[in-house]
Amino acid sequence: MSQNEPEYDDLSIRFLEALWGDGFLSPGGPDEVRRVIADVDFSDKMVLDIGCGSGGITLFLARETPLKHITGFDIEEPVIAAARNRSAREGAQERVAFVKGQPGPLPFTDASFDIVFSKDALIHVADKEALFGEISRVLTPGGIFVASDWLTSHDGPPSDAMTAYLAAEGLSFGMASPSRYEAALRKSGFVDVRSRNRNHWYRDQARVELERLKGPLYEKVAAEVGEELVRKNIKTWTAMIKVLDSGEHCPTHLYARLSDVSDTKGTQA
Repeated sequence: MSQNEPEYDDLSIRFLEALWGDGFLSPGGPDEVRRVIADVDFSDKMVLDIGCGSGGITLFLARETPLKHITGFDIEEPVIAAARNRSAREGAQERVAFVKGQPGPLPFTDASFDIVFSKDALIHVADKEALFGEISRVLTPGGIFVASDWLTSHDGPPSDAMTAYLAAEGLSFGMASPSRYEAALRKSGFVDVRSRNRNHWYRDQARVELERLKGPLYEKVAAEVGEELVRKNIKTWTAMIKVLDSGEHCPTHLYARLSDVSDTKGTQA
């Protein structure tokens, strides 16, 4: 990913928020976030949101849950600038911070967070093993990883339809299968690893989004970001629906807990 040419510039942010809601750069809005975190206790927890985008979900979590503090992290300046502006407008700086970093190791000390959350952003990291190694490093023992991400059903070469979809997206997607995610989590010291395929939900939702883009949203969004970008995304959604229908593209909820002393004792027993 080029540091000089962000993949999510101001036009992309405005397009995605027009489609998915103010502050949301991934589908499902607040209801889908609630589904992702349904089994997690945020009480008085230090939270990291990886790939926070324009900050809507980070701030939603700060409002929705009894967390102590949340840090939104992203590597692109336009989204971090948008997130900081949104936080300032809400007066949320006491419980919320936004950090811009570089691709690679996370810029946080060991055991800094009780919960690491992410919403459809880890797809941009190809090396899942290194990624979960870093996530385990910044979590406290017993800490929780909870996320949604865009996965693929297998780790072999993509189908022709998937190749066409990835080309249409034009983004730095490093897709991997649920089995690879789960193996990488376990290798990094996580236990109670779970995944839940959300293909059925998004297969239907993506059709709704495409019809909105073609119909009631077209003129409004085109006036905001230009017809060229809207037409480009209509082609992208059309290609995406094909791999959703085949099951090769499978948005997935993920949950895991970092092992702690009690797990070690249980193993010894």
